[in-house]
Amino acid sequence: MNWTDAPQLLDLKIDFPRFEAELYALTNRLGILPEAFFIDHIAVRCHQDVTAQRWYHDFSQCGHLLHEAEINGRQIALFELTTPLNLGGQSISCIELSWPGERRYPHEGWEHVEIVLPGEVDTLFARALLSDEALASPNLRIKQSQPQAQVETLANPTLAVSDGRVTVKFHP
Repeated sequence: MNWTDAPQLLDLKIDFPRFEAELYALTNRLGILPEAFFIDHIAVRCHQDVTAQRWYHDFSQCGHLLHEAEINGRQIALFELTTPLNLGGQSISCIELSWPGERRYPHEGWEHVEIVLPGEVDTLFARALLSDEALASPNLRIKQSQPQAQVETLANPTLAVSDGRVTVKFHP
């Protein structure tokens, strides 16, 4: 089944154009084009366990579960969709679904893309190609972290840039 045909994902289908427009507004501020990078996956966020369970069920019907883990105290599921999403001409088949945690996101729906950059961890910030002007832009949050699943031994260095509505995350 195509994810856009799944009745329990109608809210995400309706939300996708908003996400795409806000993502492009953010990346324009940063001076980057998302399609110039390899987008590993797109993530959704929700406020209630019942929403996460509903999305989990239908994403399972539209593809298959790749991996589940607990990261920073929250359950995370990665799905590979049978029919990928199209974002700026790039086909993206991997979806990250996080169960709600303590932090409440301002919007339930599509929330961020994760971009993989080649190279070493210590040059991640420079390789994100973000200009000093872009980084000084008002109302942007920049965060460096190393989220790690409970059973995994490798850290996942992340540079996240957000305008409070959508986020772009970079990983080596």
